[in-house]
Amino acid sequence: MKRPTPGRLLLKGLTLLALVGTVLAGASPASARLADASAESGTSAASVTYTQTTENFANPERGFYHHQGDCDKTDFSAATLASYRTNESVSLVMCVFYLADFKNSAISQTALNRLQRQLDTVRAAGLKTIVRFAYTESTDGADATKDRVLSHLDQLAPYLSANSDVIYVVQAGFVGAWGEGYYTKNFGDAGTITTADWANRKAVVDKTLSSLPSTRMVQLRTPKYKRTMYGTTALPAAQAYNGSSNARIGHHNDCFLASADDYGTYENTAVEYPYLAAETNYLPMGGETCGVNTPRTSCPTSVSELKMFHWSYLNTDYEPNVINGWRSGGCLPEITRNLGYRFALQSGTYPTTASRGGTLPVSITVKNDGYAAPFNPRGLELVLRNNATSQVYRLALTGDPRTWLAGTTTTIDRSVTLPSTLPAGSYSLLLNLPDPALPQNPLYSIRLANASTWEAATGYNNLLQTVTVS
Repeated sequence: MKRPTPGRLLLKGLTLLALVGTVLAGASPASARLADASAESGTSAASVTYTQTTENFANPERGFYHHQGDCDKTDFSAATLASYRTNESVSLVMCVFYLADFKNSAISQTALNRLQRQLDTVRAAGLKTIVRFAYTESTDGADATKDRVLSHLDQLAPYLSANSDVIYVVQAGFVGAWGEGYYTKNFGDAGTITTADWANRKAVVDKTLSSLPSTRMVQLRTPKYKRTMYGTTALPAAQAYNGSSNARIGHHNDCFLASADDYGTYENTAVEYPYLAAETNYLPMGGETCGVNTPRTSCPTSVSELKMFHWSYLNTDYEPNVINGWRSGGCLPEITRNLGYRFALQSGTYPTTASRGGTLPVSITVKNDGYAAPFNPRGLELVLRNNATSQVYRLALTGDPRTWLAGTTTTIDRSVTLPSTLPAGSYSLLLNLPDPALPQNPLYSIRLANASTWEAATGYNNLLQTVTVS
């Protein structure tokens, strides 16, 4: 048997010391493997511990939203929408588009042009929108027939597809007063819903799903709606994001906490609470409050249910007395920070040197302190920026931020291959979580909740580490 050389023995000893050192320092096993790999290759590894911040700041696809009027009547102002982001850290706006004039006809081109104009303004302002279509704001439920709704969706589909980059989520709508499905002339009124009515409702939801890209989700007004039309089993983790109907249908609650059953949102909380809590790990949950109902609308229950049902977004304009109660009760800052995701770097381990054409192993630990995870696709990139020329190189990391669930800590333990044409020099390491639909717009990249890491101009999160490439 060949005996190891003294140099090999020394190298293995250093590897063991590096491994022991990282374990004693509380490093992750991934960090230990990186230290081991660095020692084997003759390079060194550096570890960084990051400082979290409690600052409130705008992030895409989460948080409070504004609902400033009917989207079919009042044009958005790009300046107003942009001020939501800069002055209030709000990145979402609601677009409820009423089709009252078209119950018996096709949607006019004028109305379709307005819809396009609204979505263009949202894009120009760097926001996203929650979209809903409806026919009436009256409890008379004067909506359209199923066939008319389906034909309208044929007209709307090109606009929904072309503008899906700024569509956060679509609430199924169309049926009944405000598109909430209860008071309706055509789909089973005031909770009296026949088998045929359910089939017609499902046809509308199915058509809405098919009118959107598979990357966008739809929400239903109550758990009963989804459980009746698509089955009573909560979406399991193994089926999340697979493009099926069940994996694209979430929930919204527009009378959150207003009564024991949230004004009819729930039929049987003993069954629907655990169902909804499981579903919303992977599906959108949002809506609004609609009336003070202490103690349910007080801070303890409000925070508990926002967490339990993984709320991603909430109306800041309604109901103001509930919001003010959270303010006086002291929980509004926490709710504001934690709606949706809130990712924060914990630690990272990186090599200090690397070779062109070689691998660059990194280990980055991120915690999600938010109530939910992102539910739309999200990119993940390691960025190298040349410290002399500022040229950037974006390298994809394997991983899906949608799986970084609320309350969990995730370690990104990956190696990327450096381009053989990468110029030699010193590079800063950065982490980018871009929107795949808007990859070059920094307003749509995720900011991590850390001190001294965010770069607003680029949308990158500085990992506070450099690597020398030779």
